[in-house]
Amino acid sequence: MIEIALIRPGATDYDAQRRIRGTLDLPLSDAGEAEVRRIVAELREPGLETIYASPDQAAWQTASSIAEALGARLKKLEQLRNLDHGLWQGMLVEEVKRKQPKVFRQWQEQPETICPPEGETLGQAQERVQASICKMVKKQKSGRIGLVVPEPLASIVQSFLSHSDLGALWRSEKQCGCWQMLAVEPQQLAAL
Repeated sequence: MIEIALIRPGATDYDAQRRIRGTLDLPLSDAGEAEVRRIVAELREPGLETIYASPDQAAWQTASSIAEALGARLKKLEQLRNLDHGLWQGMLVEEVKRKQPKVFRQWQEQPETICPPEGETLGQAQERVQASICKMVKKQKSGRIGLVVPEPLASIVQSFLSHSDLGALWRSEKQCGCWQMLAVEPQQLAAL
């Protein structure tokens, strides 16, 4: 069995403003840096052997701080870049809700049916997440690792690893600077 600490990076200014971050490369805010310090303190006890991270700046800053503090190896996984929201990136969530109410409602109720203009579908993101996670788990096989990915990609990862529903992606975007431990049987993922 492998234990995966699924870690949401500390907050950016866009998170505080409720803007859609998507694949935009943003640094941690002061509040985000404080969240990372708290995460480091919380993860000292379980410890982590390796930290895998999304390539975006906030995730990489978060992962680097954790790896340095815990003496863990650090690896960047390009395939774990965040869900590409296309032209919605940088917009306020409320702005999308106001300008495109039908699309917004459909995104909440059936996100797999929506592709933001010039973005990617949820299915495309799920495929690359599954391939990347399966490859990572196949290499690791056992132990305890960290996986630092921003929302909504973290919800996609969690859904895949725990075989659960995806949930409301717009609401999950507010989750920053938190983590949870997931137990994964590599054989279960190999069967997918």
